[in-house]
Amino acid sequence: MTEWFDHLLNGCMPGWLATTIECVLVGVGILLLYTVLALFYILYERKICAYFQCRLGPNRVGPWGLFQSVADMFKMLVKELIELKHIDKFLFALAPYLVIIASMLCFAVLPWGNGLQIINFNIGIFFLIACSSIGVLGILLAGWSSNNKFTLIGALRSGAQMVSYELSVGLSILTMVAFAGTMDVAEIVEKQADHWFIFSAHIPAIIAFVIYLIAGTAETNRGPFDLPEAESELTAGYHTEYSGIHFGFFYLAEYLNLFVVSGVATLMFFGGWMPFRIEGWDGFNEIMGYIPSVVWFLMKAFVISFIIIWFKWTYPRLRIDQLLSLEWKYLLPINLVNLVLMVIIIWQGWYFGSF
Repeated sequence: MTEWFDHLLNGCMPGWLATTIECVLVGVGILLLYTVLALFYILYERKICAYFQCRLGPNRVGPWGLFQSVADMFKMLVKELIELKHIDKFLFALAPYLVIIASMLCFAVLPWGNGLQIINFNIGIFFLIACSSIGVLGILLAGWSSNNKFTLIGALRSGAQMVSYELSVGLSILTMVAFAGTMDVAEIVEKQADHWFIFSAHIPAIIAFVIYLIAGTAETNRGPFDLPEAESELTAGYHTEYSGIHFGFFYLAEYLNLFVVSGVATLMFFGGWMPFRIEGWDGFNEIMGYIPSVVWFLMKAFVISFIIIWFKWTYPRLRIDQLLSLEWKYLLPINLVNLVLMVIIIWQGWYFGSF
């Protein structure tokens, strides 16, 4: 479909104009998907939280409260942007845009289905990790430029936390990249057509997935690792002084980062858009093949997101020293040993299936 549309535009207008129109349409598509997913995730978490706490959750705006997130969005759009004195106005205004741009760049790399990918090149995973590290700059700027002790403490916590846990996220992904033999996201998914890596890569894949899940939760500043926001002690952390749409950017970025973390886990461990197959069960595999690839990707991402949300509403918040000890004393050494173990498995060819 995309190739047909490209040929249609190039056939009736100059190449530069066709490229411009395509880029604009892609940008609009990303923004729409970004907004819809964020609204869905807000309602998704509120309903799951209510279920865990034996409540109903949103149930007034629309059937079963389905339009509550939409109502909240319109409320946030009309909120006043409060101007503060004694702050760095330029950096204060820049910070939320850095956070939202970082999550959108990561969002654009994810392949939603077979052929449904905006950016695809041979270092896709490297690009994704690089873009994800931009978000911490926005958080640090937000905390420092607000001229508030609570925001500054939140920013310092976030800087220490995100820089630390980026190592475990990167090493977990590197373990699977070593197994796949490529950093091209589409190729990584295609190599899981018969066996998802979580099954074919033995124990190191399971260890890498568990560490990635923990580190990814910490990377997105979600409970029990939500020390940068810590409502009970820092009021709201680094975005305490933000209001209106600027606060909305931080809010949206948090939920989209949750989807990005879940999407990357889906691609690296659970076959991306590939259906679940069992060798020898031809009838079963044929039925699984009828389910659209985008449905497979979204179902897997939503299940992993459910696990991360489950963490938040189950475990108490850690102290900052416990948080950093978990990374530097436990997760990082285990990750390094696991990477060596994966290299040995690749060297000896101890894996299911063949590439």
